[in-house]
Amino acid sequence: MDLRLAIDTGVLLLYLIVIIFIGLRMGRKEDNLEDFALAGRRIPWWAVLASLVAAETSAGTFFGTPGEGFALRNYTYLQLAFGTIIGRVLVSYIFIKPYYDYKVFSIYEYLTARFGVASKNAASAVFMITRLLASGARLYVAAIAFALAYEMISGARPNQTQTLWIYIGATVAVVLLTAIYTTFGGIKAVIWTDLIQASIMIGSAVIALGLLYFAIPGGWHEIVQRHGDFHASDLIATGLDPARHGWDKWKGMFETEYTIFAGLIGAVFITMATHGTDQDMVQRMLTAKDIRRSRRSLIFSGLADIPIALTFLSIGLLLWVYYQAHPDPTLPKSPNETFCHFILYQMPVGLRGLLLAGIFATAMGSLSTALNALATSFTRDWYEPYLNPAATDAQSLRAVRWATVWFSVLMIIVASTTAYLVIVHPNVRIIPIVLGIWGYTYGSLLGVFFAGMLTKMRGNDRGNIIAMILGFLVVAILSGLPNNVAGIFGTKFYQQPSWLPVMEFPWWIFFGTIVTFLVAILFRSRPHQRPA
Repeated sequence: MDLRLAIDTGVLLLYLIVIIFIGLRMGRKEDNLEDFALAGRRIPWWAVLASLVAAETSAGTFFGTPGEGFALRNYTYLQLAFGTIIGRVLVSYIFIKPYYDYKVFSIYEYLTARFGVASKNAASAVFMITRLLASGARLYVAAIAFALAYEMISGARPNQTQTLWIYIGATVAVVLLTAIYTTFGGIKAVIWTDLIQASIMIGSAVIALGLLYFAIPGGWHEIVQRHGDFHASDLIATGLDPARHGWDKWKGMFETEYTIFAGLIGAVFITMATHGTDQDMVQRMLTAKDIRRSRRSLIFSGLADIPIALTFLSIGLLLWVYYQAHPDPTLPKSPNETFCHFILYQMPVGLRGLLLAGIFATAMGSLSTALNALATSFTRDWYEPYLNPAATDAQSLRAVRWATVWFSVLMIIVASTTAYLVIVHPNVRIIPIVLGIWGYTYGSLLGVFFAGMLTKMRGNDRGNIIAMILGFLVVAILSGLPNNVAGIFGTKFYQQPSWLPVMEFPWWIFFGTIVTFLVAILFRSRPHQRPA
């Protein structure tokens, strides 16, 4: 084996060994589901903060956000990060206290107490399906490094079939390694390994940014010369068309992905949905000792999003400048693969291994949280009420571990399917895919939780189910889904009216929430379902 390759491989293997060892060690002495799911509510707030950062920063972020910077050559994506801070403050004061008050393991248990079993079942099912698809879709991204590494070592670009098998093999490896400590270690293993993974991820990104900057001849002068002067429009966009009037002028605001309106409105609702109604995110907040510490970890994680997003976008923009100054005929066609290409071919020995470890850190960090949340939700919402109502602590603990295993298998299937689609369509961008999956369903979730937490006498099981269905249908129409389906089958059963914009993904949860909430509150709660 080439010495340089051996050093990089050694760094990566050392990381994997340390992570698995710490995960298994930190997860010892679990006797029941509460230990597995909530760690006895004894996790320090700063560790919860790191876990939130690691959960949010997936491999999709590691490659997808530089891909946005490389493709768009601006910072307009950062506008969404502004809204996430506002959204987290709202979540911390609307959602967290009821979850602590009701002492829930699965947050969908709150809906049982507020509305009834049917609302809980619907919300839990929506979460599990959506989280499985979203996490599986972004999981394949870590395998990009393997495909490009194969090309570097062999000297030949793999064909589509070879690339697919490389992606599948890498996905299986990542899932298997993550499932080992997640299955046996529970949430304690997830959070403490997330702390290490978040540190490696952020550190490796900062190192990459510095190396990129100094690799560009002429430094800042060359960047400005290639890109042009930076203006407010490189960060703030409105999407408004000054050449149009009336509704046509405003319609463009909804048809542009990254605008200040999408950031201050759409991203607020995205964050409230992902951090207030998603078991994956909320579960780690509930491991903090009390409400005050939980809120602190959540709000500070939002503040951390700004520099993290700025770093990864800057990497993408500098990659574009670098490859303008150093043309590379072997540069991948997909912007999603550009950062990994730079890591493999331009990074110094040792640091390249660290960056590869950073890729694994992001993939494993977000995957472990998703597996733990899915298993907890399944066990608490479905296994204990229906499959084994008289389950002992030992039986529930065994069930949640087996659920982790089976969700790992499903993750591999989803990731492999996503890899196939991206291989066939190499220009597909990662960020819209991942956030788009949430957009179809999480508006319905947020609308129902709003009905429960913002009102005292409105909403019931029947009304909530109707509201969630209508919320999904409205988002499907606004996103242009019927048009896309019609195009696939070559039919014309639906044509989007010219006055109705085909909205971009930052707006989907907003409109899904509004529709679901307004329909849900048309129905009156039963007296015993009204909060005191």
